[in-house]
Amino acid sequence: MAITLPENIKSTATAGERILFRTLKEYLPEEYIVHYEPNINGFRPDFVIIGPDLGVLVLEVKDYTKNTIRELNDNTWGILNSSGDLHRVKSPLVQSREYAFKIKEMLEKDIDLINTEGKYQFKLKFPYGYGVVFTRLHEEQLFKNKVYEVIDPHFILSRDQIDPDNDHFDPEILIEKLFDMFHVPFKLNTPLSSDELERIRYHLYKEIRVGADVEPVPYQAKLLLSFRNIKTMDLHQENLAKQIGDKHRLIRGVAGSGKTLILATRAKMLAEQHPEWKILILCYNAALKQNIKQMVHSKFTESSEVLTSEPKQTPNLKNIQILNFHQWIKKDHGITDIEIETYIEKIENDASTVTKYDAILIDEGQDFKGSWLHLINLCLDQETQSLLLVEDRAQNIYRKNRSYVKDTGLDFRGRSRILNINYRNTSQIVTFAWKFYDSHRALDHKLKQEQTETIEIIPPKKTKRQGPEVEILGCSTFKEEIEEVIKQILNQHFEKNVPYSEMAILYRIQGKSSQYISAIQDAFKERNIPYNWITENRATKHNFNPKEETVKICSLDSSKGLDFHTVFIVKADLMPYKFEKNQDKEVPLMYIGMTRAKEYLSISYSGVSSFTQYFEDVEGKEPILDYK
Repeated sequence: MAITLPENIKSTATAGERILFRTLKEYLPEEYIVHYEPNINGFRPDFVIIGPDLGVLVLEVKDYTKNTIRELNDNTWGILNSSGDLHRVKSPLVQSREYAFKIKEMLEKDIDLINTEGKYQFKLKFPYGYGVVFTRLHEEQLFKNKVYEVIDPHFILSRDQIDPDNDHFDPEILIEKLFDMFHVPFKLNTPLSSDELERIRYHLYKEIRVGADVEPVPYQAKLLLSFRNIKTMDLHQENLAKQIGDKHRLIRGVAGSGKTLILATRAKMLAEQHPEWKILILCYNAALKQNIKQMVHSKFTESSEVLTSEPKQTPNLKNIQILNFHQWIKKDHGITDIEIETYIEKIENDASTVTKYDAILIDEGQDFKGSWLHLINLCLDQETQSLLLVEDRAQNIYRKNRSYVKDTGLDFRGRSRILNINYRNTSQIVTFAWKFYDSHRALDHKLKQEQTETIEIIPPKKTKRQGPEVEILGCSTFKEEIEEVIKQILNQHFEKNVPYSEMAILYRIQGKSSQYISAIQDAFKERNIPYNWITENRATKHNFNPKEETVKICSLDSSKGLDFHTVFIVKADLMPYKFEKNQDKEVPLMYIGMTRAKEYLSISYSGVSSFTQYFEDVEGKEPILDYK
């Protein structure tokens, strides 16, 4: 069974498209990817099939009947419309071929997807093809209507060949026909690698791009492009982003599963599909708000001219607002947190009016109180009901437990999806962090909200990358801690080429304990290490720039939603924080800090606590699980 994107075909698809979608999904090999109506730099072929042993194939689908086709030639056809009027259209084969050539031209700019020597120099190293599917015409009817006189039968699929309910249907013939639909037919000696398949997806579907290093490469009087460190959504994430569905939707995912990426992609898709919509994105932390802003903006401003000759267009983002919750209630409603309940009563009694949004997307939803979500729901257009909430209850540091249905008016039953694959962290970090969390949380692994609504905390299922083990540093003094951290920062930067912007120091310090931050700052100044104290005050939080070439100093609370190549959690002996009223907060807070690290995690302490005792007990004794 092939992978289809989206997973299910939309309700507005024609009957013929539905048959073809179902047949391709059921009868093509499992390593094949079938895209239905993808947006490829503004053009939308009906189907694009990518297979490791196939190459790239474009299919144009037509629901013409024997009575609608009137005039045929190589380039244009005369077709009767539903009113019986004759109008001229482009030949479906010409249309399919144009799409395939556009795709070919895009991919031929990537030096790793072409032959650089020999007879086929500068040509794709894999075949590309195109064809037409007539979903309501059998072979006999195609012959009688003289379709075969203007389109070679090799480029046609008839109803007989795509409908499993037809007596003449044969899956082997279907696949054989697909292999015949190629401009320059040739068999791949070696199937396309996973890297090559990811490259093709990266180039064709810009909404799935996460990042890449692009470098122009002059090669024999031709300018090509080299793409390194390509990162894309995986097929599961892409499917989820493209088929979240309308009305209220909930995505629950583990740390590092790409929840914010899916949210940003969803916002872009809604803005493109409904340019007139007012869209609101909310989160709790001000620093996370800045990160979301950058992610959403990069989704809109990705350079399309890198792979095409199309001029770069400046996107219009004015209809998308990205705010943290308290900023939003002050800006839109002129209230504070303590006034929300009274304000809601006024709205429900028609004593106050609110700005309505066509779509609202909420990141880190576990941080939102029931009354907050109730207010948000009142500001959502009830015709669209387009609300997406993403959350991870393992990161619930504010303990805002509530019942969605009872407390907020939001009903996600039957409308939720789960992401349990961690993409951010290495196996070593995921294993270490989850074991810490699992060993410290309550014996009851569920947060019970009411008898009809129980939400489990999701453990990470797997991660795909390996890395160094977590470093535990027990020091005599805080000064010694900082000296060790600085050694590692300089080593990471100068020996391993890790940018300062990809390093962070996380702390659990409040009030008068800020002398620890002063000590870090003094040590950084002495060694000429650029830094940015994100959580120094309200202004630094709201002006946070993730790309600034500085080591980030940030409280554990405000690190939610952020990630860095290298993370140092310092003065870990201050946890559990003895002045924290809600001690249940401390475990998920440490878990959040650990899972901010993508590659390297260091935890240091110069005192004693129950957490440091745990680190002492497991250091060097607990084997790292291999998640695969």
